[in-house]
Amino acid sequence: MEEKDKISEALLKVALGYQVAEVTEEYAEVDGALKLTKRKKTKKDVPPDLKAVQMLLASEADGGFSQWSDEELEMEKAKLLATLQEAEKKRTVKKTAVKKTAAKKTTTTKSRRK
Repeated sequence: MEEKDKISEALLKVALGYQVAEVTEEYAEVDGALKLTKRKKTKKDVPPDLKAVQMLLASEADGGFSQWSDEELEMEKAKLLATLQEAEKKRTVKKTAVKKTAAKKTTTTKSRRK
């Protein structure tokens, strides 16, 4: 197996997370010799690593962002900012509509009680 393949496999393992088997042994001196008194086997989960995921995605992307020119990156940035601003406007409008609806319900409830 090539070194590059080994590195790719190791990176994938770290990106996905994995388990490690751990054995803890305790010894005591019995009749002048060390004797195994306790053995504990455990499995530890190593969680996925976000940096490894990012590295994998960047390496597998066809012509990833690293291949883009500064102008292309600026255009993409502007597009993403515009999308975020539009989403924020919609969320603000929705909050306002919910507040108005809640205010109408409160007014209607009070007028019925009279």
